[in-house]
Amino acid sequence: QVQLVESGGGLVQAGGSLRLSCVASGIISSINAMGWYRQAPGKERELIAAINNRGNTLYADSVKGRFTISRDKAQNTMYLQMNNLKPEDTAMYYCAARNTRMVDYWGQGTQVTVSS
Repeated sequence: QVQLVESGGGLVQAGGSLRLSCVASGIISSINAMGWYRQAPGKERELIAAINNRGNTLYADSVKGRFTISRDKAQNTMYLQMNNLKPEDTAMYYCAARNTRMVDYWGQGTQVTVSS
């Protein structure tokens, strides 16, 4: 089992920055990849950034160049640095982890609200 706890969300003006954190606990060694998803009201949850154990990353086009995903394995923590935030980035942001058996784990989410 893996437990994930996000933090760092909040209210920010357009153009501002936030850094989200996700602390993992449990059977960390089983984690193959981690990622950040978001879900805006009335919309489906979407993957916006992911990182695997080799440090390879991928980003959704909507955040490419503005968001940076990183992972500190020693601290069992994943980050999402979000710069130049836009009102359309407003959503609940979720941390996710996938283990070697392709089982997904989810955090409880942290709200990000960007005012115009």
